[in-house]
Parts: sequence; structure tokens; C-alpha cells
Amino acid sequence: MNKILFFLFAFSLYSWAQGQNPLAIPPVLSGTEIELNLQPGSVQFYGGEATATMGANGDILGPTLILQQGDFVQFTVNNQLEDTTTLHWHGMHVSAENDGGPHTTIPPGTSWTPSFTILDKAATYWYHPHLHKKTDKHVSKGIAGLILVKDSEEAQLPLPRTYGVDDFPLVIQTKDFDANNQIVVHSNSDDVIMVNATLDPFLSVPAQVVRFRVLNGSSQRVFNLGLSNNQTFYQIASDGGLLAEPYETTRLRLGPGERAELLVDFSGMEGQTPYLKSYASELPNGFYGATYPGMGPGLQMAGYNPNPLNGSDFNILQFQVGVPTTDPVTAVPASLVEVTPLSESDVNETRSLTFTPEVLGPNQLNGQFLINDAFFDMEVINVTVPLDNVEIWELTNFSGIA
Repeated sequence: MNKILFFLFAFSLYSWAQGQNPLAIPPVLSGTEIELNLQPGSVQFYGGEATATMGANGDILGPTLILQQGDFVQFTVNNQLEDTTTLHWHGMHVSAENDGGPHTTIPPGTSWTPSFTILDKAATYWYHPHLHKKTDKHVSKGIAGLILVKDSEEAQLPLPRTYGVDDFPLVIQTKDFDANNQIVVHSNSDDVIMVNATLDPFLSVPAQVVRFRVLNGSSQRVFNLGLSNNQTFYQIASDGGLLAEPYETTRLRLGPGERAELLVDFSGMEGQTPYLKSYASELPNGFYGATYPGMGPGLQMAGYNPNPLNGSDFNILQFQVGVPTTDPVTAVPASLVEVTPLSESDVNETRSLTFTPEVLGPNQLNGQFLINDAFFDMEVINVTVPLDNVEIWELTNFSGIA
């Protein structure tokens, strides 16, 4: 059955000029029966007209799903939109029929009932629509949420894991709004930053080690994450789960759809207000969000510039450091889990994939992209991989953008 742990998703969103807003924390759904209603919504981001949105079990975004490795989970996904959609479990190990990709459509007014055993290790995944040619629309309008998989190995580590207290979800997105406060889809003018669908947010954190599960939920923008005081932080997990040991750094590059779990030590910082920032001025040219795309300095792609975020350093989220909790985590562990690399001696197949734009030159951002000179075709299976194969995939990007 569904178990709602708590609800902190009430939106009180105002324009940046009116001051900061408390970060919305998505509610939690857990258990072995999960129901998600994909529905239209409305959010008052700015004064004047409300913004038309989409959400799962609410006006925008969706609940955080907490699942246990080994559990058999039954989902019911109800499409209450006026548009056909899908729901995809991004990064999870599931069968094709349960994956929720472009072929598994959910027409308006119907339901989809996938069920599968949670095979994955502890990690941060996410769910979102994946309808062919409408993924960007449905995600940009708001349907997305995190999936936290738990397992016994992670549970034994001395890590923060109290959701909403010392373990926080951060869905970072950039959007473009028109003059009527409506979200513009397929836009290169994504100059509005939000976290968990909150504009200009702040988050109260305890003065101790705090865990952040970060998703870049933007359509195109790459973030170069760092703290405004330039202190070090630690990456403990990537898309595939926990690392062998924490990676100490002051910057972390995060592409669209990518997740990372971070530890920040706020010990001794009571009363301070550091920011999570993106240091886009440090991005190499060629990344969406850098000063220039990969065509070279001074050679602009149509639609890429001007955007005030491109090549600029900007704030994402303010931390307001308060008193520690009663049972704080105060140290970052030296090691995490054993990670066994794949052996090149076990490789069965090597494949080469090339990425090219449909339109060469300065207009390539506005066109489609090809893999091995072919567009995506719903009726074509391009690659068949035998189960348990170990393969090398060589990827070459011939476009002007990463």
C-alpha cells in the first residue's frame, strides 16, 4: 500500500524581486503499491496569470518514491492529461515492457500498470514521461520525480539518510517563461532557475554533514556545481549508485538527466548562508551553458546567445545553517562500497556510435540529431544486445555541442 511519510510541497512561489522562498520538499511514497496520477496543474510563479503546469499527484513535479531492493512493486499510472504520455523509470534495471519508453503509451483517460522486482543497488534514479517528440514538453511543464532505492549495504554506512532533515532531494531546472507567465518549450532562453519548482529558494540545514541527491532536470543546460565559499564537498554516488570512496572536490559537472549524491559538511557554520552555485564561466566551450558552443570563440549558434546564464556564474540555492540535529553525522566516511570494474578481457562486442546534427553550421541547435546517420524510428530496432554481454561502445560527437 502507499505510505505517505509527510507532505512539504505546498507552494508559495513568488518572483525573485519579492525575496527568497523556502525550498519545497516533495512528499514521499513508499511501499509495494504505488499510484501516480499524471495531471494538469496551475502554479502562481509570478504576479498576474498563473502558469499552466503538469505534475504527478500534484500541480508540478511529483512525489519522491522510496523503494527497497528485492521488493516486488506494483504501479498504477493514471493519465489525467489531455495528451498521450508515458512514464519511464530512468536508470532502473527493468524489462522492456515495464520500462515506460516511447513504445508504452498511455492514452488520455487510461491507466498503465507495470510491476517489477527492484533489482538495483542503492542509488538515486528518477521518473519522467518519455513520449517520442513530447518528452521535453511533458518534463518542462513539470512531470518528474526522484526514485530512491535503498539496500542493506547502504544502510550499514554512516551516512545521513533522514529525508527532509539531513537528506534532501534537489531537482535543479532552468525554464523560459513568456510574457503571460507560461512555460516555453523547446527554448534556448532558459534563464529562470528553480529547485524543486521553487524560485529563488533557501533551505535550512543543520550544522553537520548533510546529503543532497541532485538531479539536473533541465532540457539542455549543464551545471558546474560548487559552493559560494569554495569549500570542498564530496560526491558519494553517481547515476549507477555508490562510489568505492567519496570523491573530494570543489566543482561537479552535471548534465541533463544526470544524478549525483553529495555530502556537504556544515559543521561549525551556524548562522552562515553559503550558496550552491553553477560556475558556468569555468565550463569548457562546447557545453550547453558555456560562453560559446563548440564551433569556437566568436562563432555563435542560432538561438544560443544571448542568454544571461551562458558563461555566467549564478546562484542556485541558498543554505541557511542552523543548529545540529540530536544525532548528527559529523564525518565523511573514508570508504563506501566495493565496486568491481568490468574487465576488458570479457568484452564480447565493440560498437561505434557517431552523433551528427541534421543541419550543419550555426543552425544545428534548432534541428534534430542522428546516430550513425539515422534518425530515431519507432519501427526500427537499431542494436540488439545479447543478455549478459560485456561490450565497449565508442561514442564520437561530430556536432557543435556536447
